[in-house]
Amino acid sequence: MSGGRAAEGAGWVSWWGFSPALDLLTAGPVRQEEEANVLLVGSADPRHILKTISGLRIEESVHVWVIESSMEVVARQLLLLYLALMPQESIGLNEKTEIYLEVFGNGEIRSQTEGILRHAASQLSLCVTETMETAVHPCLNTALLKFKERDELARIFKSWIQSQSSSSSSERSVPIFMSKAWDYRVRQHLGARYDSKKGSFDWDLTMKLQEKGCGVINKQQYMQWRERGLAFEMREGVYQITNPTLLSSRVFSQRGNKVAVRGYWGDIVSSPYLSFGIETDDKSLLKTQNGQHIKTAQDISFANVQALFKSLSGRRGCPSTSQSDTEREEPSTQIDLKSVTINDLMRLNDISVTFLPLDSLHKLPEKKKYSHFFNTIYLSTSCVHQLDQTMTQIAAPDAVVVMELAKYILDLNKDQEADFAAKVASIALAAGFEPWLEGKSDDVHAVFIPQTK
Repeated sequence: MSGGRAAEGAGWVSWWGFSPALDLLTAGPVRQEEEANVLLVGSADPRHILKTISGLRIEESVHVWVIESSMEVVARQLLLLYLALMPQESIGLNEKTEIYLEVFGNGEIRSQTEGILRHAASQLSLCVTETMETAVHPCLNTALLKFKERDELARIFKSWIQSQSSSSSSERSVPIFMSKAWDYRVRQHLGARYDSKKGSFDWDLTMKLQEKGCGVINKQQYMQWRERGLAFEMREGVYQITNPTLLSSRVFSQRGNKVAVRGYWGDIVSSPYLSFGIETDDKSLLKTQNGQHIKTAQDISFANVQALFKSLSGRRGCPSTSQSDTEREEPSTQIDLKSVTINDLMRLNDISVTFLPLDSLHKLPEKKKYSHFFNTIYLSTSCVHQLDQTMTQIAAPDAVVVMELAKYILDLNKDQEADFAAKVASIALAAGFEPWLEGKSDDVHAVFIPQTK
């Protein structure tokens, strides 16, 4: 129903995934116990990392290895992990959850959030520039990135720190306003249907997302996100400062020359509600009244992310304070968040996250360290084609390969969605993996295990 250039809806860079958060240690036939190594390829955001950590038992440990398609996505993943690890002594649980979702899914943010974002970026910049052979923080490990990649991260963080209103830097480019960048994408996507865009938005929600089981996505909230890129509006305030973490460069060809254009090049159709807002273990959040959901995807996202953050506190490696849970849930006004450093972030027992170079996937089989090393390998929809026979060399004998399907890529019709699932199965078989037929099959992820000989 969406006219114009349909394929552009999902965008060219993934700022969030096209599937709900998944505990990757429970995705296969046998739960990986004790120490697990998980490889994420193109996951786009830390949802699987947080969900997997939340499901860990006391005696278990996990090391997550992350490969992304661009340094902008790596920078954003680092920022989101930083926000998740902010200590409870410096920020209340509610406020922390709100800030996380605001940065995660809003094209425009409040001034208070911008201040926290800038401070986090300055700390992350120090982290990547000081990192040599060891990580400054075990969950923000960039030590294995190439020097040029760490330089690029530092440049990205610096661009986030620079004020849009400041004119002191002669090198600073003209500020990009999200409202204009977002509207440009919507116009390009809808084409001739732009003048009746609300009808197109409504069609995508009712005939696609809700038909796929996403009835909790509230019409008013979804329409606002489609209109201006504002998914989470939980606090009274003015959302008008461009969220710099959602900006990136895209190369266009103009008269034979390649020109990099800064703008918003991510998803404008499926929504950030998919990561945390359409599934929940708390069934009370899914109740309906007169056929309508009482709670929204925003409510569910808040509850899920808050629960994940609580589980992080339970893995802390340092003694907790004497504050009660109730006191900690209230926003703190006593400690300035801008005084928090990387060393103040929560350190989680037996959990680490390491970022690998962008081009490293097909180099891992050449290194002895990674021989039959990974217990779980996850590939997003945009990266499933990278699975090949060399992956059997880095997969543990009882490994599980999880591949994200195209259910929530709304610009695809049912036949194209089915073709994609068939292609994924074909790729896996050619690479030496077979379907895990005993698993609970769904149309969101396909699960494979090494072929039996």
